[in-house]
This record gives sequence, structure tokens and C-alpha cells, in this order.
Amino acid sequence: MPDTDTEPRVLIVDDEQEVADAYALRLRDVCAVTTAYGGREALAAVDDRVVDVVLLDRHMPDVSGDDVLATLRDREFAGRVVMVTAVDPDVNVVDLPFDDYLCKPIDRADVRSVVDQQRQILAYETLGEYFRVKSTELVLSAQTPSGEPTGSGEDEAIREKADRLERRVRRLLEDETVLTEFEAVDRTLA
Repeated sequence: MPDTDTEPRVLIVDDEQEVADAYALRLRDVCAVTTAYGGREALAAVDDRVVDVVLLDRHMPDVSGDDVLATLRDREFAGRVVMVTAVDPDVNVVDLPFDDYLCKPIDRADVRSVVDQQRQILAYETLGEYFRVKSTELVLSAQTPSGEPTGSGEDEAIREKADRLERRVRRLLEDETVLTEFEAVDRTLA
């Protein structure tokens, strides 16, 4: 899954094509949008690419939004999920592991706002993980005389994970000052 986009990636899932396409139109100039017109298609889309935010219809005929959500969480999906539905929430909503819940119809400003809110949350969650992994990478490279890989493969895996997380953070963050400040800290041993 290449990570080359410079915008947040949003997957819109709704079995009503007109609804999914309308949300996509509202977001097209603020993020990279993919649409899926059913649950199976949504799960395939998440398998095919990195997705940051999913706008997920709750009631669909092939695979329900509840089942898509459960599958995403079972797969340890590393994005944010917003349930978007015409069905009023009931007591069962307590057991659903969504990140936000919106009732249709949703206006343009609200769609944009919720995507931006979820983008910001994901940016800072990812930033924390990036700092942890990058710090580990820097400590490992400081342990070898020339900073060369140890040959264990573990350091290469950590470097690749740090690079992947950094690309995602840079795509999600609007202000990269915190990255610049992190990079400016001297972490070498005295």
C-alpha cells in the first residue's frame, strides 16, 4: 500500500450511491476521497489502501455498517470511523466501537468539520506513535559505532515503520512545528 498522497484519505461507505457521491463531492477539495457502495466493497477498499477516516453508513443490505465496523476493529484498523446513518441510535450503540456518530441528513459544513476533527485526532495519535518508534530507531543507531544497521533486521523494520508513520503524520498534520521541534532535540549519548 503506497503512501504517496499529501491529503488525508477518507473512505465514504453508503449503499445509496447518490448519498456517497454527495459526501465525496463535499470533501473532494479537502481530502483524497474513495467511495464504496456496500460493506464488502468498503472492506476491500481498506485492504487496498491506507485510509485515515471512514464515513460509514450503518444500515446496508450486503454487510451492515455494524459488521464492517466490527471487522475493521478486529483487523486493528489504524484510522477513525464515523457512523453516518438515518437510524436514530438506540441502547445497542453503547457496544459499537465508533469514533463519532452522525444522523442524516448532514450538511456540507458538518461533513467537513467531522472529517477535520477526526483527522486531527488521528494526527496526534499517530504523532505519539511516531515519536516512540523514531526515538527507538535513534537509540538503536547510536548503539552501533557508525550508526549502521546491526544486521538483525529489527532495526530495518523499525526504520521502515518510522518512515511510514512520518509520512502519515506529515499528511495529517496541518502544522509541522512539533516535528521540527522533535528533530531539533539532541538525543545522542554524551
